[in-house]
Amino acid sequence: MKLNIKGDISSVIEGLQIIANELNIELSTEGHPIQVNNKKDCLSVANQDDQGAITFDKPIHFFRALGIWLEQFKEKGQFSLSEEVQFHMSGVMLDASRNAVPTVSDIKKLLQKMAIMGLDSLMLYTEDTYEVKEHPYFGYMRGRYTTEELKTCDHYASQLGIEMIPCIQTLGHLREAIKWNYASNFKDTDDILLVDEPETYTFLENCIKATAEAFKTNRIHIGMDETFQLGLGKYLEKHGFENHITIMNRHLQKVVALTEKYGYKPMIWSDMYSPLFSKDSNYRDENGQIRSDILAGIPDVELVYWNYYDNEQKVYENNFKHHKELGRTPIFAGGAWTWNGIAPNYGKAVATTEASMRASKKEGINEVFVTLWGDNGAETPFSTAYPILQLFAEHTYNKEVSSEQIDRRFAFCCDGKFDDFMILKQLDETPGVMKDNMNISMTSKVTLYQDILIGLYDENIRGLELGEHYRNLVPAIEKAKQNNHKWKRLFEFYEQLARVLSVKVEIGLQLKEAYDKKDYEQVKSFLSKLDWIQTNVDILRRLHRDIWFEAYKPFGWEVIDIRYGGIITRIDSVKYRINHWLEGKIERLEELEEKRLPHDGPWEIVDGLVGGNIYHRIVTAGNFSL
Repeated sequence: MKLNIKGDISSVIEGLQIIANELNIELSTEGHPIQVNNKKDCLSVANQDDQGAITFDKPIHFFRALGIWLEQFKEKGQFSLSEEVQFHMSGVMLDASRNAVPTVSDIKKLLQKMAIMGLDSLMLYTEDTYEVKEHPYFGYMRGRYTTEELKTCDHYASQLGIEMIPCIQTLGHLREAIKWNYASNFKDTDDILLVDEPETYTFLENCIKATAEAFKTNRIHIGMDETFQLGLGKYLEKHGFENHITIMNRHLQKVVALTEKYGYKPMIWSDMYSPLFSKDSNYRDENGQIRSDILAGIPDVELVYWNYYDNEQKVYENNFKHHKELGRTPIFAGGAWTWNGIAPNYGKAVATTEASMRASKKEGINEVFVTLWGDNGAETPFSTAYPILQLFAEHTYNKEVSSEQIDRRFAFCCDGKFDDFMILKQLDETPGVMKDNMNISMTSKVTLYQDILIGLYDENIRGLELGEHYRNLVPAIEKAKQNNHKWKRLFEFYEQLARVLSVKVEIGLQLKEAYDKKDYEQVKSFLSKLDWIQTNVDILRRLHRDIWFEAYKPFGWEVIDIRYGGIITRIDSVKYRINHWLEGKIERLEELEEKRLPHDGPWEIVDGLVGGNIYHRIVTAGNFSL
């Protein structure tokens, strides 16, 4: 479609050239006229009497408005509508630290989609995957971004009205960064820095300086979360025991001084201050208020309250109020649940997003973002997060959001059918799992990787008829693949995953049952099934590999290759063991003699907690690396 976009477009002209290609429009003086006006706190689109109009405040609003204008023009022709922006900042945090490091090209694709949705910030979470020239082992062989790559992304984002914000760690979550000998003098534990050590602050200044060279923003996320062992390693040996909040505040003061030196306004994850919120906390005075000396010790930083777990609005409201006791309105971080295992946990992502967004609006939260974590190897493609990004975007511009609106906007912004994507949640939300998979069962990951002879999760899945579930899921995903042409590769991968599991998921239980009956013919019949699983797991691996190398740097895929290879080579040994038993070379299969116990038992399987997300706890009861 040709468009003649007129008016004050100086702030969006560079991004308009990018988005025009994405939206398949041609900018021409001969095109349909659209008059553009800039007005504070306004986002509206119209087309009346063959004259289009767009009114916007920030550049990001223009790109969203342009998409809405095109959508409405194709559907109605004549229209007039406006939206009310709910948050001053609404964005995405992309994890580049769990082996999957998105390429510059893939980040650009994400930025384009974000612009059309109207999401205005991108945090790139890099524990050690950014270049720090003074420390060549920092991010070594991990796919770290060069400074030039980050500058390229930052410039591209700014053209689209999106602020890129570095998101690093300056205390904990640094296991991969400080595992090398260069860091031996300034680490407290395996993943926490040694507070008060001069070398620590030299190292951190180098890290902060590196981000300042790459990004134009004056905002930085410096982490500080989940440092539960703070002060209990080398620090304890050197200084004795000290309360972790006291240690953290002192460290935070020093890090904030470094960020200020480079012109940054820092933010931190707030969870290490959660002990302050308890009503019976030792940190409260006789009036029940958080003690003034504690408050005075917290530096001037923005607090990011993260919660990806609760589906009750009241929980978020109460926690927002607790954060306000610290004298500041928090930033909120929700989750897209790209880290459930191999498949996205859409049920939990939608339920928690709906509750948290309603609470954020009610409590006057100004800034929100959605996290795309990649725990335990980033096996779930980050592209599966787009439906949840769309949900966040619609909540950003509307007080109330309907399912019809989400469907329509996702179809326009991402060329996909929202309901078809939701089918993928059934890979983990299986029989026996509670509604919306709120207890985070990871059925597909567990049953794909678990060993056929050892079957650590066999007792957990007994009686759930998962084979039938996955057999029925194959044609459902195949149909979704046909409905979503531009997402064919993604659906093909998950279709193959369901196909593999339809046979593999219960084979350990079936094999043991036949073995216990000493039914030699039945046991022998499993050999052909094992051949089929080997072949089809390799097909699955290759489909997964195509997706990985289209989106990520090569570093990190070796881990996934090893996991798939483990399935294939172990099946070879399973056949070897079965044949030896069938041929009478061994009297028994010791692996199948063992009674199956529930994983992590003894316990009752309640609310569908079928499995956990840690690979080495799935595949063996032995030591994986020690």
